[in-house]
Amino acid sequence: MITYECRSLRTLADEERWPELLGLYRESRAVGAALRGESQGAAETAPLGHLIAYGAPPELAARLFDPDGGPGTTATTADHDSGPLWEVLATRHTWRRLAPLLGPEPVRRLVRHTRILLGEQLGPAAEPDPEGVPPALEPWELAARQPDALVREYLPKGGARRALLTLPAGLEGLGPVELPERGEQVMGLAATRLLATTVPWVTARCVRGPGPAAAAQLTTARRVTGGHVSFGAVYPALLQAATERPWQGSAEGRLALWRLLAAMTGADTVSVPEVNALVARLRCFTWQEPDDELRFLHLALEDPATGLSWALSGARYDP
Repeated sequence: MITYECRSLRTLADEERWPELLGLYRESRAVGAALRGESQGAAETAPLGHLIAYGAPPELAARLFDPDGGPGTTATTADHDSGPLWEVLATRHTWRRLAPLLGPEPVRRLVRHTRILLGEQLGPAAEPDPEGVPPALEPWELAARQPDALVREYLPKGGARRALLTLPAGLEGLGPVELPERGEQVMGLAATRLLATTVPWVTARCVRGPGPAAAAQLTTARRVTGGHVSFGAVYPALLQAATERPWQGSAEGRLALWRLLAAMTGADTVSVPEVNALVARLRCFTWQEPDDELRFLHLALEDPATGLSWALSGARYDP
């Protein structure tokens, strides 16, 4: 097993000895995977992968995901340090530069959607998404777009920064609300299951009734501080909540939210016009809980066309 000191690796990076670093990465990853298993091997080499994905020329950095190094040497979509290695790479170069270099389709797709979230206009370079998620941000995705919140800002030597979003984001626009009786719970809907898996640290419910009646399912208070907000204001917090862990990238969050919205229309596949129509009519209700601290999300999404509302509520206390 090759061992190395981070300081020595950073020196090699400062000297731009990228082929040597790629060779070290591949050898260390393969040996680690053989001796300690795939996940452990990937974890041990992730800091080196970050240095390469961040600083190397795209022609070399993209080779992290190229299987030409042999079994066990290739970074996958799950390889991560402070964030997925494919997302680190995607924040450093345009799709025009990366498209000819990336072979594996899962990585290509995630890098492509990361560039979309960062605001790149792909134009003729766009490729059709297998699920039909559009190759450009829709107006409601742009409405409250905060690049530093949607996609992590990665640092050259490792680590990342990201603004922390919550719902509600503050008390502006909120006021005292008397919640109605709890709405009748609707069981077994695909959208409810997707909501619970997209943000696994919240409790999710679907009810027949307005948004506040759905909120009443998830809070013990009858009188709350709450109010309605636009879906554009909700979207960044939802996307971030779906991608909090370092192995989750923002592109995965975007794809998950499009699947969720498609399921809320009752469809099995994504239809951009139907999703846009749903978003346009959604009424979004958010409220505050007395024990909210660092990370929390309290939201009800009401679809007036069906009379259904989906609510999710939860808090995280770990970093």
